[in-house]
Amino acid sequence: MDTTQRTDQQRSADRRRRELLEAADRVVLRDGPQASMNAIAAEAGITKPILYRHFGDKGGLYAALAKRHTDALLDSLRAALDAPAGRRERVESTLDTYLAAIEARPQVYRFLMHPAEGGAGGDQGFDVGKHSAPLLRRMGEELARVIEERVDLGPGSQQLARVWGHGIVGMMHAAGDWWLGERPCSRAELVRSLADLLWGRLAAAGDRVGGPGF
Repeated sequence: MDTTQRTDQQRSADRRRRELLEAADRVVLRDGPQASMNAIAAEAGITKPILYRHFGDKGGLYAALAKRHTDALLDSLRAALDAPAGRRERVESTLDTYLAAIEARPQVYRFLMHPAEGGAGGDQGFDVGKHSAPLLRRMGEELARVIEERVDLGPGSQQLARVWGHGIVGMMHAAGDWWLGERPCSRAELVRSLADLLWGRLAAAGDRVGGPGF
């Protein structure tokens, strides 16, 4: 098989994988954590064994969907952090970007962060509880890198940046999960309250010399 043929086959496989992920997204938007391999295969117009061939198992498909949505969210968070605004405005914009994302697609959020409820056995849904922690860890590490690049934290800056990164992500996740379920206040009120909580230490820290600024 020559290189051109292999490249064409890889492109075809990549295109087919994207199509299957788009079908899976449509089912997740409809069913949330109850999305099943049977429903996704039906939506894609294929049999379940073909779906397994592309993703291995339910965990493989979940991981692909999680990467797809986490990549998109991280891109949006980076854009908020890079916006031409003051530090306080960018902190609020970053918090609001996260909350707006889970508010806009609550079924996707529940699929990624909560295990399916209901009966066991068969193909009732995805057991995603054991997978959500790595997503939050990835977000924490990404935010830690941003903080270390931009903020002068003094001695031990790398470790402190990781503490801040994971702490902020944990706060956003816990507060957002509670808010999405109970809606005790507006999104704007929650953003301001969380920013107030973070602001004292962030306001006092200087920008890292030679960094892009924060």
